[in-house]
Amino acid sequence: MKQPLVEKIDFYYNAEGYMVFTEKYHLDRGYCCGNGCKHCPFAYEKVPEPKKSFLLEKRRNEEKDGGS
Repeated sequence: MKQPLVEKIDFYYNAEGYMVFTEKYHLDRGYCCGNGCKHCPFAYEKVPEPKKSFLLEKRRNEEKDGGS
């Protein structure tokens, strides 16, 4: 039986009101879904190009700038 999601552990709501899954949630799920999730720990492996390259570059820039 699946456990219910826990806010601030498995997900949070961003400023626009959207639910954003955390890295923990993705790791528990165990695979990349291919949707380009913000906290994907799998390097967007199933996201098709050119979106995959765009997201990886965006992540590198955010890490370099100290953003999240």
